[in-house]
Amino acid sequence: MRVVIAEDLALLRDGLIRILEAFGCQVVAAVDNGPSVLPALTAHRPDVAVLDVRLPPTFTDEGLQAAIRARAEIPGLPILVLSQHVEQLYARELLSDRLGGVGYLLKDRVSHVDQFVDAVRRVAAGGTVMDPEVVAQLLASRSGAGPLDELTAREREVLGLMAEGRSNAAVAARLFVTEKAVNKHINNIFSKLRMPPSGDDNRRVLAVLAYLHGEDGRRPRTPA
Repeated sequence: MRVVIAEDLALLRDGLIRILEAFGCQVVAAVDNGPSVLPALTAHRPDVAVLDVRLPPTFTDEGLQAAIRARAEIPGLPILVLSQHVEQLYARELLSDRLGGVGYLLKDRVSHVDQFVDAVRRVAAGGTVMDPEVVAQLLASRSGAGPLDELTAREREVLGLMAEGRSNAAVAARLFVTEKAVNKHINNIFSKLRMPPSGDDNRRVLAVLAYLHGEDGRRPRTPA
């Protein structure tokens, strides 16, 4: 698996390289600033990119902007954002393009190397990996936005776990309820959000994230 890394902190960048290479990955480029991200991604077309959000020179949202531009040029390019911050505007844009292969993890909440490597592999395979705190902030930013207000506290909890990429069985195990109860909650969620339920776990996560971005979950996206 070929990987491009964008991280400005030298020690962390070196650590990511060592970890990924120890697990059999090939790091084909490791850059430390925003302007270098897009050229590295388009030149190497990696199996997955691991990007920080805030990079030099402005330390605002260069990493996410570069990721969005790269996916416009290379549709479906797998991107895993690894950051200390949730940049909501660009996060929604990245996560709602419905092509899969996206993730958003917070650095200080990744507690195990195996957890991180598993996330990289899942994103590279076209899956969606979300930190629950990222989901919570995206949901909070949409408070008062219509259908979300109709969700119960339990339905919001289920929605957050769905957006992490969990299967119905995994959600049931996490909440200590039956899978039948989870199915009922999910049907209610999709009904309230005016989305048809789907058995495709990745597709339903992307549909939820698209809704958070402001899509209605029903309009087809027009290619750029």
